[in-house]
Amino acid sequence: MKRREFVALIGGAAASLPLAARAQQPAIPVIGFLSPRSPDESAHLVDAFHRGLAETGAVEGQNLAVEYRWGLGDYDRMPMLAAELVRRPVAVLVSVGGEPSALAAKAATSTIPIVAIFTADPVERGLVASLNRPGGNVTGISGLNGALEAKRLGLLHELVPQAKTLGFLLNPNFPAAARQWRDMQEAARAIGAA
Repeated sequence: MKRREFVALIGGAAASLPLAARAQQPAIPVIGFLSPRSPDESAHLVDAFHRGLAETGAVEGQNLAVEYRWGLGDYDRMPMLAAELVRRPVAVLVSVGGEPSALAAKAATSTIPIVAIFTADPVERGLVASLNRPGGNVTGISGLNGALEAKRLGLLHELVPQAKTLGFLLNPNFPAAARQWRDMQEAARAIGAA
């Protein structure tokens, strides 16, 4: 073998080493972020999400990627958006905005872990088997708003006992709206405000 051919062979092998090394590096994990809201409306939640990730050393764009899907207030789009994330595929699905996104995520996959924020009782909605042992691939946090409605209304009554008329804002298109309305009516009856 001639010297030039040998140098070319070694040079070619050396040049290909960084490519081979990069090809063997594991891909960065991808988190799916699913919300029935809009990015503008949820900017504070996304900021908190990034801060929480940073506390564990995870930084979007450096050692992980986040795929966002926004329902823009159209709850009917949630199953399609969840399916997109599952096909991506993602390592975990983060479901915010209540049951519409959590139910869509659960329907889309039984294997990818789902971390959800529940606004109603997740057991009642069929998202988990129980609060202390959720089972399956869904976990998260719950405000159990139904149980808190009476306490909130009772606190308001204590703060403003002379109030005769109380208002309650409710999104009628939200899947848990009927339950929230019943909970609030029961709470109002409990304090004699119904």
